[in-house]
Amino acid sequence: MVTEIKGQLTAGKGNYAIVVSRFNEFITSKLLGGAVDCLERHGADEKQITVVWVPGACEITLVAKKLSQSEKYAAVICLGAVIRGQTNHYDYVCQQVTRGIGQLNYDASVPVTFGVLTCDTLEQAVERAGTKMGNSGANAALTAIEMVNVIDQI
Repeated sequence: MVTEIKGQLTAGKGNYAIVVSRFNEFITSKLLGGAVDCLERHGADEKQITVVWVPGACEITLVAKKLSQSEKYAAVICLGAVIRGQTNHYDYVCQQVTRGIGQLNYDASVPVTFGVLTCDTLEQAVERAGTKMGNSGANAALTAIEMVNVIDQI
């Protein structure tokens, strides 16, 4: 018989860390709300959730790395919003945060999920922070829950 491993969507007893960028807080606060709501709907108590605010998207990676190494958390959820402006700064920030969180997924012993919006317009960010396109913070939290359960079975 084939062995199949599937992640349950139950938060369990583990602790979850959420790193959220203060830059574009009008968007990131909605992502945070979605992530916390998702964790609680799937059984996490508020005592199992730690939120760490950082200045901007580039700072997410360092704090996520420290949290993932602390052995206090079952998963780390990274939330931010980078919205294109009139300079190349957007491209550099997006590359850095994407590469950094991706590298953490290779290196960390716990799931580090990506909930950083990289949008061309404010309207796109609003759509992904809880309107037409759902809430990317909730999606990142749901991914964290599922990955914790998959890893626990391996």
